[in-house]
Amino acid sequence: MGDGTNATGSRFQRLVEIMARLRAPGGCPWDREQTIDSIKKYTLEETYEVLDAIDRRDWTDLRDELGDFLLQAVFFAQMASEEKHFTISDSLDAINEKLVRRHPHIFSDETAATGDDVKKRWDEIKAEERRQKPQTPQGLLDTVPRALPALVEAQQITSRAAAAGFDWSNAEQVLEKLDEEVAEFNEARMKGTKDQIEDELGDLLFVLVNLARFVKVDPEQALRRTNAKFRHRFGHVERRLAAQGKQVSGTPIDDLEVLWQEAKQP
Repeated sequence: MGDGTNATGSRFQRLVEIMARLRAPGGCPWDREQTIDSIKKYTLEETYEVLDAIDRRDWTDLRDELGDFLLQAVFFAQMASEEKHFTISDSLDAINEKLVRRHPHIFSDETAATGDDVKKRWDEIKAEERRQKPQTPQGLLDTVPRALPALVEAQQITSRAAAAGFDWSNAEQVLEKLDEEVAEFNEARMKGTKDQIEDELGDLLFVLVNLARFVKVDPEQALRRTNAKFRHRFGHVERRLAAQGKQVSGTPIDDLEVLWQEAKQP
């Protein structure tokens, strides 16, 4: 199934060359019109398409989507190269060197017995790299991009704060905080303004992200899993109603609930 190193390298080089040709004078008008900002949205779309293929365990789609995902990196690097900033080769050198540097238990004489040991050492090396970079003074959270999807941003900033010691001691304390936030949200829902309701709902979601971190669950993946489950069950309800010549709209909620409970059965 696999290819040799040289064959894989030649295929990657062909992708780089195709992208350069598309961007060159006389190349594709659409590709030539793009900027490093205009294709950001496609990078996000391709990321979610990769995740969707993984969730569906559709290996053919995943194969193709990973190709699209790789194209995004090559596209960005091509535009950076045109402006004399760096090339895709520089990016490959950077990640290769980083992986070796951050795995001293593999490429040096250090040891790491568990995944947690590896993560702790990774974070230590990353922090040291950050200190060595010439930069203006920054707060701990300043390096977390604000343009991230909100759930991902919450994951990153809570992890950074926790690594610095700003954290609860255990999941039980997070659950207590969750109860507190639910009560505050309910009060805002009953008496507050729309802004207050939004603020309290945000606090509630933020605590849930922290809870996910404590139990070592990816909240994005957890929600995607629930979304897929809802799609499956709702589809069952629609199919059962269609067999009766009915639709969801117009069917009494009690009847819908019966079909929903039916859909939940193994």
